[in-house]
Amino acid sequence: MTRRQAKTPRAWQRMLSGRRLDLLDPSPLDVEIADIAHGLARVARWNGQTVGDHAFSVAQHSLLVERIFVQANPDASAGGKLCALLHDGPEYVIGDMISPFKAVIGGNYKEIERRLQRAIHLRFGLEPDADDRLRRQIKRADHVVAYFEATLLAGFSTGEAVRFFGRPSGILLGPVDLAPLPVKRVEAAFVRRFEQLEKERR
Repeated sequence: MTRRQAKTPRAWQRMLSGRRLDLLDPSPLDVEIADIAHGLARVARWNGQTVGDHAFSVAQHSLLVERIFVQANPDASAGGKLCALLHDGPEYVIGDMISPFKAVIGGNYKEIERRLQRAIHLRFGLEPDADDRLRRQIKRADHVVAYFEATLLAGFSTGEAVRFFGRPSGILLGPVDLAPLPVKRVEAAFVRRFEQLEKERR
């Protein structure tokens, strides 16, 4: 075996903040909200297969999920709201893989995603793993937003969207809510909402 072959593959990514995040063993100390907002604002939902002049980003999706979560759970704690905002946080590093591809590659992806989510939660003083009730509430909000994204942006029929995400009840989103925003605008909105929730937690 040559020295090149024996060399351990690089498993970290350098962030614009200067942090070096290890994908296999992520440290909360290497997680920064600026990096998360910057990354998520540049990751496209639906593999970019959406209408509009801009990609519909994971950052914009996350803001909508948190909004719907609050609407459905008006008594939610600020910590719960922050969990909703950060529910796709790991995607600032590993991207937004569509569900069919996640199913194909299986467990390794989910384990890396779980480690990153725990590091993000710990960095911001949240429980490493959201409890089952909170997880279900966020997932419901996630499915509501996915339904409207699918039908208004990604070309799904109503029947297809209902089959995959369920039919939303009592919540309406329209073209204005889902108009894809420019990267810098949605990045700033994500940071602003994070700061509001941090203030609320104090």
